[in-house]
Amino acid sequence: MNSEDLFSDESNEPQGGHGEWIALDQYAERAYLEYAMSVVKGRALPEVSDGQKPVQRRILYAMRDMGLTAGAKPVKSARVVGEILGKYHPHGDSSAYEALVRMAQDFTLRYPLIDGQGNFGSRDGDGAAAMRYTEARLTPIAELLLSEIDMGTVDFVPNYDGAFQEPQRLPARLPMVLLNGASGIAVGLATEIPPHNLGEVASACIALLDNPELTTAELMAHVPGPDFPGGGQIITPPEDIRLAYEGGRGSVRVRARWEVEKLARGQWRAIVTEMPPGASAQKVLAEIEEATNPKVRPGKKALSTEQQNLKSLMLSILDRVRDESDGEHPVRLVFEPKSSRQDPDEFMNVLLAQTSLEGNVPMNLVMIGLDGRPGQKGLKAILQEWLEFRHITVTRRLEHRLRQVGRRIHILEGRMIVFIHIDEVIRVIRESDEPKPELMKAFGLTDLQAEDILEIRLRQLARLEGFKLEKELSELRDEREKLQATLDSPAARRRLIIRELKADAQKYGDARRTEIRPAERAVLTQTVADEPITVILSQKGWIRARMGHHIDTATLSFKDGDALASVVETRTVWPVIVLDTHGRAYTVDSADVPTGRGDGVPVASLIGLQDGGKPLHLLSGPDSARFVVAGSAGYGFVARIGDMAGRVKAGKAFLALDEGETLLPPVAVPASANPDSLRLVTASSAAKVVAWPLSELKEMAKGRGLLLMALETGETLSAVGVVSGEKAVLDTTSPRGKSAEEKLALNDYLGKRGKKGKPLPRKLTVHAIRQPE
Repeated sequence: MNSEDLFSDESNEPQGGHGEWIALDQYAERAYLEYAMSVVKGRALPEVSDGQKPVQRRILYAMRDMGLTAGAKPVKSARVVGEILGKYHPHGDSSAYEALVRMAQDFTLRYPLIDGQGNFGSRDGDGAAAMRYTEARLTPIAELLLSEIDMGTVDFVPNYDGAFQEPQRLPARLPMVLLNGASGIAVGLATEIPPHNLGEVASACIALLDNPELTTAELMAHVPGPDFPGGGQIITPPEDIRLAYEGGRGSVRVRARWEVEKLARGQWRAIVTEMPPGASAQKVLAEIEEATNPKVRPGKKALSTEQQNLKSLMLSILDRVRDESDGEHPVRLVFEPKSSRQDPDEFMNVLLAQTSLEGNVPMNLVMIGLDGRPGQKGLKAILQEWLEFRHITVTRRLEHRLRQVGRRIHILEGRMIVFIHIDEVIRVIRESDEPKPELMKAFGLTDLQAEDILEIRLRQLARLEGFKLEKELSELRDEREKLQATLDSPAARRRLIIRELKADAQKYGDARRTEIRPAERAVLTQTVADEPITVILSQKGWIRARMGHHIDTATLSFKDGDALASVVETRTVWPVIVLDTHGRAYTVDSADVPTGRGDGVPVASLIGLQDGGKPLHLLSGPDSARFVVAGSAGYGFVARIGDMAGRVKAGKAFLALDEGETLLPPVAVPASANPDSLRLVTASSAAKVVAWPLSELKEMAKGRGLLLMALETGETLSAVGVVSGEKAVLDTTSPRGKSAEEKLALNDYLGKRGKKGKPLPRKLTVHAIRQPE
């Protein structure tokens, strides 16, 4: 087959048979999908059934196989890793040991499954000692995963070389996927499942068994939120947590817990005793060092105004900080204020806002379901699916026990026959060359019963043993009846599961560590002085600022060939929004705009212009300030500064513009005016004007907006304005190029949104529409 045949249409379908060709694109697609599924199911994602990834499951099973239960003597981790690699997990020893270490860290897992002896790392990021130095065994709580594994509850599959059997999943007695959580990145999928409290999850399972119609909000009466091993305080409102639990995706904001320690002579200091996940004393100390001793950022010649102000602020409130953490106090960070007259709450608010003492913890509840497919699940779906698994597990356990009991009863019934006819049985055995078939024929025994009789000792046929046989047989028959009754009754199985959940919660449950108390996010409201400034943008994209307002733009100088493009009066504490020719919004911190008499800096050094866009207009104001934004095609909407602002240097999509459409200068909506008196006035390139109530225009965060004015073919929207009252001023140009102001009585041009409007008395080009002075 030549290359043309390989890539021809006839060769697109995979060919069967050994040595035949397959199209390269299909081979690549199939190979990539197989690799992706291997990573998803074989490495990165936990299962909803037992909450374990394959390497974790193999570690637990191998350690149980080695007899390393909670009461056993621990052995070297290297021996455990060798057992895992040799029998079940044909990968690198470092990956297996890292997984083992994580399962032993009480600051990583809410309920550690491995009891580690030696150095297993610290919350400050210190690594564990080499596996030849550490020792390990299982913790008591690991029994929740392993105690029923020999009871026929799960399927076993051959290991990688077929020499041993390993469980497909572990028979978890509680939803470990929620108790310890998980974190992983697969191909196209990622998971971030936070840990939860054992008693709360067990209570939610019981409530869902009693009433399967419970909503997520009702389940949150039992599981109000995650419970992290390091404690801390969740400040996210319950409504936001509910939305994350319903959709399987969101985040919670966690704050460190601290207390004020009173000292002599009115002095005090703040002691941090619990931290959010991912935070550590060393990380916080490094962040404070960066704030108090900042470095010049790459590409800059000096510290920015923001860095200088933050440095001054931190040095003005914080005298010293030290880490007093030890074995007795896993976390103890001491912050001493500059003055005892400072308010402790305000003092800590600055530290919370500027360090990782407060941060977001993502929630992305992605896992592999019982159907073997990865997916994002809500809290209720996770509990329902795990309860389905638990029903299957308990049913299989009962059926396995029923078979064991039935087999034992069958054997004991054969022994009772022997006990009653002992002399005859002895005679048959003594006189027969093949006693087994003779016994089966003479006493109606089965093969199993006859084999057992031939194996028992004579002492087991004594009179006392006969009484024991009768007692055991009676007990087993009672147990068989109970097992069969439980298997025949779904309600009985549900009651059994509830009893076991309550027992496990009683045995292994503990108090919640993470407090849930909604609070406002810590924000450093002002790191710069609140001063008036004027920001100037040139046509070639240079940006600068001047202190104060009411600057005469005629006095501004520019580089040769450059000129004024946009100017905005603002304050140093307000963001500056740059809108480009594509309708994209970028945010510039006022503190980063250079002041002075120079030409400024290219705005492209402060923002990341996308797709060849060019800066066009400047906006600024508090987050609540509203503007009308519109494109030349006649569509627009009302937006707030807070909707335009963002933290990403690449900006955000804001106003959707068609090919060839231009962005008109945005118009501020007066905050002080009566909203009912505000009118939106629009003018077209055909010198038509229409005015209508601004309240008819929708407020949006982004998009294309509503039709402001109907336009004829070739006609464009040339100006928009917001005025209060019955008059407006138009900045116009005559056909001869003469500029003039035209006063307009709006009552003559009133209409409805989306209409064509009425022509002006003269053919004029309208550039701007504003309120009369």
